[in-house]
Amino acid sequence: MGDLPPNTGESFTRLVEIMARLRAPGGCPWDREQTFDSIKPYTLEETYEVLDAIDARDWPGLAEELGDYILQAVFYAEMAREQGLFSIDDSLRLINEKLIRRHPHVFADEQANTSGEVLARWDEIKKQEKDEQGKKAASILDGVSRAQPALAEAQQIGSKVAKKGFDWPDITGVTAKIREEIVELEAAAPQNVDEELGDLLFSVVNLARFHKVDAEQALRRANAKFRRRFAFVESELGKPLEQSTLEEMEERWQQAKRVEIEATGNRPNKEAVR
Repeated sequence: MGDLPPNTGESFTRLVEIMARLRAPGGCPWDREQTFDSIKPYTLEETYEVLDAIDARDWPGLAEELGDYILQAVFYAEMAREQGLFSIDDSLRLINEKLIRRHPHVFADEQANTSGEVLARWDEIKKQEKDEQGKKAASILDGVSRAQPALAEAQQIGSKVAKKGFDWPDITGVTAKIREEIVELEAAAPQNVDEELGDLLFSVVNLARFHKVDAEQALRRANAKFRRRFAFVESELGKPLEQSTLEEMEERWQQAKRVEIEATGNRPNKEAVR
């Protein structure tokens, strides 16, 4: 087991103490006013800032963002402690026990030679735990949280049902489904476009799953690429966008693509115009 930095425990304890002080009488008025619900938006914000730092390979920034991310857990736990619900010690104890319990191939005598075997055993143990707690789910999808980005939810849904055999035999079935959904979208009445577009997006997420690509992260990278290229368009036009023609913007867009390809040496076989 790798050695931890010598002050890890001390630093974590200090963070817990600081949070308790901020919430105590005479502490910070803003921190004292917060509730579980009011902190939720900040938790989501910090999660995406962690992801942004990873995408940018900004390791000093990631170190800082992970601190902010950890603070969210400590903040929730402190509010829970104040209400006599649980403490951060309970959270740490429970995750430690869970990790040991769900990795019997590491902490016990079981064998698991592939990641697939590990995931299968993880699901078995998770089901056993819920059965023992009397938390039998009405559906295997009950364990997929709805409080997450829709792309991530769709990918988890697809993975869950695929494990039970509800899936296409191979990727050709997925691509055929996507073509089918495009035809249905093109033929849809205006009031049905929303539903048909959702079906198409769900099928595309399944294509990502077959390629072992995280759809949420793929879209985040596509968003970042579009931002980067459109910023180039804006800077190269030399005049306001509303005074520019589509042809002028398209020319700069293609230039932005060429600049990126030359800079990275990443020449794709084929790329859409936008």
